[in-house]
Amino acid sequence: MDEIAVALITFTDPANLAEHRARLDLSFPVLSDPRRQVYEMFGFGRGSLRRVWGLRSAKRYLAIGPKGLRALRVPTEDTLQLGGDVVIGPEGTIRFLYRSEGPDDRPSIDAVIQAAQDLD
Repeated sequence: MDEIAVALITFTDPANLAEHRARLDLSFPVLSDPRRQVYEMFGFGRGSLRRVWGLRSAKRYLAIGPKGLRALRVPTEDTLQLGGDVVIGPEGTIRFLYRSEGPDDRPSIDAVIQAAQDLD
């Protein structure tokens, strides 16, 4: 299998990228899309207040809290913007696309890894 490139795209201000990358302890590139053009291109919409700040999200944050992962006390970004996960093949076609329905809705890491491995 060829080398796989990984990048995180966030809509944070470019001035915040270094802090964002350090806080998450990431070893791969973190790119900024403050106008959310990539989010729009992949159809990553916005969540409702109820969905984003509801019981499901609270349960998720409580579950990850003991592992040392904590949400920022005061959000500095648009908390209603939803994200997702995308695997793009070397020819530029989308091989895997997952649009999150809330902050607690993510594909399994195994599904993303499998999609990347299926690029061969």
